[in-house]
Amino acid sequence: MAGKLLSLLPPALLAAAGLAGLLLLCVPTRDVREPPTLKYGIVLDAGSSHTSMFVYKWPADKENDTGIVGQHSSCDVRGGGISSYADNPSGAGQSLVECLDQALRDVPRERHAGTPLYLGATAGMRLLNLTNPEASARVLAAVTQTLTQYPFDFRGARILSGQDEGVFGWVTANYLLENFIKYGWAGRWFRPKKGTLGAMDLGGASTQLTFEAASPAEDPASEVQLRLYGQQYRVYTHSFLCYGRDQVLHRLLASVLQTHSRHPCWPRGYSTHVLLRDVYASPCTAAQRPPTLNSSAGVSLSGSGDPALCRGLVSGLFDLASCPFSRCSFNGVFQPPVAGDFIAFSAFFYTVDFLRTAMGLPVATPQQLEAAVVTVCNQTWSELQARAPGAGARLPNYCPVAMFVQQLLSRGYRFDEHAFSRVTFQKKAGDTAVGWALGYMLNLTNMIPADPPGLRKATHFSSWMALLLLFAALLLAALVLLLRRARSAKSPSAI
Repeated sequence: MAGKLLSLLPPALLAAAGLAGLLLLCVPTRDVREPPTLKYGIVLDAGSSHTSMFVYKWPADKENDTGIVGQHSSCDVRGGGISSYADNPSGAGQSLVECLDQALRDVPRERHAGTPLYLGATAGMRLLNLTNPEASARVLAAVTQTLTQYPFDFRGARILSGQDEGVFGWVTANYLLENFIKYGWAGRWFRPKKGTLGAMDLGGASTQLTFEAASPAEDPASEVQLRLYGQQYRVYTHSFLCYGRDQVLHRLLASVLQTHSRHPCWPRGYSTHVLLRDVYASPCTAAQRPPTLNSSAGVSLSGSGDPALCRGLVSGLFDLASCPFSRCSFNGVFQPPVAGDFIAFSAFFYTVDFLRTAMGLPVATPQQLEAAVVTVCNQTWSELQARAPGAGARLPNYCPVAMFVQQLLSRGYRFDEHAFSRVTFQKKAGDTAVGWALGYMLNLTNMIPADPPGLRKATHFSSWMALLLLFAALLLAALVLLLRRARSAKSPSAI
């Protein structure tokens, strides 16, 4: 019977239906089966003021695709950064235990042994390594001892250079936003026309500026050549040590103790007791340290809330006079003109977000940012407490940090009105925090290939559905034609 029915169909229609069925059978069915196996990676970001742990995950069969690694979970380590344990190295290792125990729960047990674990230390440890290399080595040895006690694939604890920190932050941002390469609907990889975006990071002890440059750098030390997905990138990057949030506050405080009776960047009505050893312990304030210093001594200091004096104090951090190149940012450091889109994260985001949300101030232009800073610096202590009751210990320092961010962007990095309009202040891309940690892991696990990926991947679910609909349409057409022929055959007038 089936043979008789099929014999009634035109050969062309039979061929089309057969081809559609063959294509349908050839389509991978992974999309409708169980989820793909996941892999995991762990990075401990040991910053100057605190340590954060990030657990990343990705489909095991897509390691070299782009944009597929995402953040699985995170954990903030209690206490200060590991550099603060210079006199108690074992405490540095012990401080990580709570978050590492969380990682044991976050990563499936069967994946523990194959999960790479990294610790990268940044500017806080760079400063400690400059002043006391032996203490720095002891701290790294202590955290290594703790990390090796866990069942993960520990691959080392090391101090990143400022250049590493800048470049890996740039890689993270552009990887998450799929600016390197993208997979199109036609089943082919292509390079997005929008290009890459620059990255600005403000940590506790340093700040980094990184972006793709159009021409070779006049200072070779500020240029990095990268080959990612078959494309060559010329990247400008520079890290300014001692220009992170916490170190800037120490430097301003040291200047105030020398030249002012009150702190012009602190709000009126605020006062605190300052221990001199906390101010002058850092190499960033070594030049301002008094010849005879009683490390146990302290002074009481109050705020005057004077935006003009505060601006003058912050401006003194930038040397704009000397430049051995055709153009510089500050302190004689070469910098090409900023161009394109930028993402500003870490303390850049938190500072601007405070102005926008807690203070309710517009910051879309350089003029608005400057006005917002003046408004914050004019607030009394009681007014600030009423505006942001949950800000905690950081509240009295929002004025000096905001003033520094505004001066750094406008006078240091030379963002004019047009360039500033292309800066986005954000801390995440999707569900993943923007920072150097992900880029660091991608580099060490070789998950961003130098060569371009294959032209095609497995058929997407949308293509599978299209073929299914085509097959259904052909079957329907065949059935209609079959019924018409059967009815014609039963007609008395049929020949």
